[in-house]
This record gives sequence, C-alpha cells and structure tokens, in this order.
Amino acid sequence: MLLHFDLTHSLLIALIFLWTGFVRTGLGFGGAALGLPLMLFIDNQPLLWLPMIGFHLLFFSGLTLRTRLNNVDWGYLKRSSYYIIPAALIGVFGLLNLPNHWLLLFIYSITLFYAFIWVMNWSIHSHHSGVDKLLLILGGYVAGTSLTGAPLMVAVYMRNVSKDQLRNTLFVLWFILVAIKMSTFAAVGVDLHLLTALALLPVAAIGHVLGLKAHDAILRNDQYFKRWIGAGLILVSSLGLSQL
Repeated sequence: MLLHFDLTHSLLIALIFLWTGFVRTGLGFGGAALGLPLMLFIDNQPLLWLPMIGFHLLFFSGLTLRTRLNNVDWGYLKRSSYYIIPAALIGVFGLLNLPNHWLLLFIYSITLFYAFIWVMNWSIHSHHSGVDKLLLILGGYVAGTSLTGAPLMVAVYMRNVSKDQLRNTLFVLWFILVAIKMSTFAAVGVDLHLLTALALLPVAAIGHVLGLKAHDAILRNDQYFKRWIGAGLILVSSLGLSQL
C-alpha cells in the first residue's frame, strides 16, 4: 500500500527518513530511537512507521554486512541472544496488543530517558554480568515494542565486543530482531506499507551514505554529538508527552 500525504508532510517524512539513515550508519545504532518520535508527530500510530523503519533496516544492514560477516563476534552474539530474543518476542506481543496511548507514552518516555542521559553526559554501563543480562533483557523488550532498545544493548556490547567488530555485530543483531518483528507483522496481517518504504529508499540511502562518511568523525566527537541530539530529543519527547 502506498501512503498519501500532502506535500509538506511528504517533505518532512523524507527528511526524517534521511535522518534515520544517517544516524543508523553514523552511530551504528539509534535510527529508530532518534527517528520514530519525530514520525509520531505526523501520524501517531507506531504500527504505521515501524514496518517501514524495519524494511529499511533490513535492506541497509544487509547491504552493509554483505562483505563484513567475517568481522562479526558470532560467539557473543549467540550468548547474548538467549536473553535478547525471548524479551523481544514479548515486546512484539505488547506492540500488537497494547492500547496506542500506552505505546506512545512508552516510546516518548524511553526517548526522554535516553535524551536526558546524553545531555548530562552520563552513560549506561555495567561491570557485572547480572546487570549485563538485565540490560540485554530490557533492551530486547524495548526493541520488540518500538525498535528503540539499541542504547541499552549497546552499553553491554561495548564492554564485551572489540571496537573493530562492534558495529558489524550490532548490525547482525538489528537484522535478526527486525526480521523477527517483520515476520510477526506479516503473520498477523499488519500492513507493511512496502510501496511507501520503497519510495523512501532513495532518500534513506542518501542518509546512509552520509552516515558512513561521517562515522569516524561522529565517534571522535561522540559526547558533543549526543549532547546536541539529546537536547533536541528532550524537546520532542516533552511535546509528545504533553499532547498525551
């Protein structure tokens, strides 16, 4: 199904998908977390946007990984999946069954949490395997519900995966989680809006390429980048919560 919006909304949607593509490859995570709250101002139905975000993530992560699968920490990916995937399945069940009002409250609240810790220059980290497992479970659940659980899981992966394998390993994890979510959507009859996702693919590709080029620069200025993004997300999330 091809969605039809007026010109202004169409331009805004294109800019947001360019932004999500940029963030996804620039940071290696966070495209949905930094894009979905903006999309919900245009239409407040998460199930409208998540299939399109998922389609793009599958496409671009697959494109990025096609020559990099030999540089993935498969061992840690397998061990962590025992905690992440069951929690993600529970999150997908919640996405399909919770009232939309609750989903919006959840998405804006978790985004506000990320924004606050980025502005304060705090970090989510753990030095204990029990806390690692808890963060993986929470991240899996949030990812299953809204695809915005990346920062929780990244905090654990950064401690357990070498820096040169981190981004590729995370891309494989995102691919697995989104494949589960998209398969569930298809199985229960959720409209995937594939035509709209395809129409937005060139715009997201521009962001994808820009993110690849900016990746090293962003990592060198990680705290500065996240602080400015966090300030913007506080404004967006606060406005979203005030509407509820």
